[in-house]
Amino acid sequence: MTTEEQQNSGPEPQDTTAIRGVVRGTAPAPLSILDLATVGAGYTPAEALAATTRLARSAEEWGYHRFWVAEHHGMQGVASSNPAVLLAHLGAHTTTLRLGSGGVMLPNHAPLTIAEQFGLLEALHPGRIDLGLGRAPGTDPATARALRRGLAEGADDFPQQLAELTHFLDGDFPGGHPYARLTAVPQGDARPPIWLLGSSGFSAQLAGRLGLPFAFAHHFSSANTLPALDLYRSSFRPSAVLDEPYALIGVGAVAADDEAAARRLARSAALGMLRVRRGNPAPIPTPEEAESYPYSPVEADFVSDWMGNMVIGSPGEVADGLEALRKRTGVDELMVTSHIHGHEARHRSYGLIAEAYGLTGGVATA
Repeated sequence: MTTEEQQNSGPEPQDTTAIRGVVRGTAPAPLSILDLATVGAGYTPAEALAATTRLARSAEEWGYHRFWVAEHHGMQGVASSNPAVLLAHLGAHTTTLRLGSGGVMLPNHAPLTIAEQFGLLEALHPGRIDLGLGRAPGTDPATARALRRGLAEGADDFPQQLAELTHFLDGDFPGGHPYARLTAVPQGDARPPIWLLGSSGFSAQLAGRLGLPFAFAHHFSSANTLPALDLYRSSFRPSAVLDEPYALIGVGAVAADDEAAARRLARSAALGMLRVRRGNPAPIPTPEEAESYPYSPVEADFVSDWMGNMVIGSPGEVADGLEALRKRTGVDELMVTSHIHGHEARHRSYGLIAEAYGLTGGVATA
């Protein structure tokens, strides 16, 4: 049986309303949040996770559609190392917000483990869970080897892992399969929709072939955004999941009272990413540290390019920038991420974006 046949062999078509986002306020497309439980210099992981919990509650009040958290390892500036655990907590502190992984790195885990975790999340918070899957390690090679001990050493068998996970979620392994007698518990009448995440063409093409929704990491791979989306759409085959393509992009966005203040905040994110790329990850630096850092010409170019891929400014400027990006890419949904120092500044950035679009929660507060 091919991967496509395995993916599309579920007993009943899924409810596509669980995938397609809800437009609120004056936003031209659904707006969502990708959060990394950002740990800034001077803060603890516990404080970062408390801030993420508060942000999820606010996102629900403001009217964002979904709230995803990402799996990263060995990064001191990111506390969301285990999305399933964090999503269970966030679900207990919200009531209507869609929650999901943006994403779980499938090669780091046995498919049965993910099926059990997200089956449990769906049972705890029915109709609110998304299962976003990536094929990158989400970390450095040494940590990846430690995570994957006894599992596949690479992502080459990602389609097979995906097919196995889907069968566990649907409980429909074909007769004679070694796992045909196994059941991923708990397993209810519904299961979370699967999204494929990517920063290149591999997952884009696979998502298209399988008729799955696709999320592209524009915030750190902007040069590949348009080619990947074109490949997704040209590869798309209707499935029991979707009858036409549905794509969102993650966008780095920072809003403040004016552009100068927003750029000052965004520079902390850029310096944090520079350190990650240099192999020296650390908590997100303060704006003061980012301003005083002695950038070499190469480092200054990196920071300039990184910030050039973000949408930065006053609330109105950010809304205009996001709309221009939506029109240029043709995506169905925008997922903003503000990986900046300072929980209050981050909270307010998302709130100002919501306010700019007239979402249901009203005026942003610090």
